[in-house]
Amino acid sequence: MSAIKYPVIIVNFKIYIQSVGRKGLELAKIAEKVSKETGVCIGVAPQTPDIRLIAENTEIPVFAQHIDPLPPGRGTGAVLPEAVKEAGAIGTLINHSEKRLRLADIDECVKRAREVGLISLVCTNTPEVTYATAALGPDIIAYEPPELIGTGIPVSKAKPEAVTAALELVRKINPGLPVLCGAGITTGEDVKKALELGTRGVLLASGVVKAKDPYKVLLDMANSCL
Repeated sequence: MSAIKYPVIIVNFKIYIQSVGRKGLELAKIAEKVSKETGVCIGVAPQTPDIRLIAENTEIPVFAQHIDPLPPGRGTGAVLPEAVKEAGAIGTLINHSEKRLRLADIDECVKRAREVGLISLVCTNTPEVTYATAALGPDIIAYEPPELIGTGIPVSKAKPEAVTAALELVRKINPGLPVLCGAGITTGEDVKKALELGTRGVLLASGVVKAKDPYKVLLDMANSCL
């Protein structure tokens, strides 16, 4: 199991064809290479069937993209937290904009993650939702305005005031709770700006997964954390 250290870059593989199976492992190994070369923590969130493949063949933090807040037993088709943990993930995304949950379900997912020893990384879409989520006690929050996701327009530049507002609201609840930001992050300069705003890192996807040269992009981002 790989621990998280800050600043951190987490790459969400989503369900891009470029990240399926062996291609996903290749991306994870690129992330591992950059992490070892720079000393910057880089984690990945592969598709559920690929968690074990990547966890067993790399030494970087692996997150699930989702868990369901169910106990073992009935629940065909659900993603069981225990199964994610056993496959080698150290944590899970919760409430990504493409897998939105009600606040009560977020609460249950955070509790189930804690029960099995998974890091809970909860995604939020507004400063107000970020504030409410902070009260649930997750391990990490990632603030991502959904209208900027996948646009190449970085939240750290397009909406810096929203990032700052989210950070201030979280500090009222839990000053030590790490907050990342995401949406449109594609360059090292975007990452640098996010850190300057006070975040502890970034959550991103297509900027790396769909890049012509993922190594070059990740290296630029990691160097911006130094």
